[in-house]
Amino acid sequence: MENRITSLFKRKDENILSIYFTAGYPELNDTVKIISQLEKSGTDLVEIGMPFSDPVADGPVIQQSSEIALRNGMTIHLLFEQLKEIRKSVSIPLILMGYLNPVMQYGIEAFCEKCKEIGIDGTIIPDLPLEIYETEYKEIFEKNTLSNIFLVTPQTSDERIKQIDSLSTGFIYMVSSSSTTGVKGAVNEEQISYFERIRKMNLRSKRLIGFGIYDKASFEKASGYANGAIIGSAFVKALEDEGTETETRVKNFVQKFY
Repeated sequence: MENRITSLFKRKDENILSIYFTAGYPELNDTVKIISQLEKSGTDLVEIGMPFSDPVADGPVIQQSSEIALRNGMTIHLLFEQLKEIRKSVSIPLILMGYLNPVMQYGIEAFCEKCKEIGIDGTIIPDLPLEIYETEYKEIFEKNTLSNIFLVTPQTSDERIKQIDSLSTGFIYMVSSSSTTGVKGAVNEEQISYFERIRKMNLRSKRLIGFGIYDKASFEKASGYANGAIIGSAFVKALEDEGTETETRVKNFVQKFY
């Protein structure tokens, strides 16, 4: 069976809207509810964050959501339990994003097998070194039809980007700046030259831009240089609004991008 991420990019080549949220936030059992509403509202791809106590790449909004989710009792085991029937109701691609330590504790092979069993299409593990993936885990991921998505930043060399391109089976996650997630600001000249540099490399992999995308204007600007963009902190922040139901918060947020 073809990976759903691959199918998505075959079907739709531009303005892909990918949304990240932290599993178990704001409430422990909101995970499936949020994913379902994201799909109904028109999101193309969902990244489900596996909360971790030391999230080095995340800004304060996602760090805080991670802490709350952990306090709520979220674990990888529980997340898999929550998602075990997700494919009965949701058909868009789903990616698990998190750090290597909890995945190692679960067991890499067991983790990948479980992902395949419940219908997860990919992973983003920012602190998994490329070389370790290639020599130790690539076969396990491929056997379980699981794309492992790598991040590139403005500091990543062309040589490294080409290596990542050759190993990528889902898309390349272009980090828009060297900061942590959630830093707002207009797309600046430096970022544009980085986006242009990568576009001119004619990579075979699709690309999504993340970090600092928070409204329709920044989404459209980023999408002009890639196949779409990823929104994380702005969505997690929108989930804090306690005055409305979770589904309404999700719907209202996604509508801003269409």
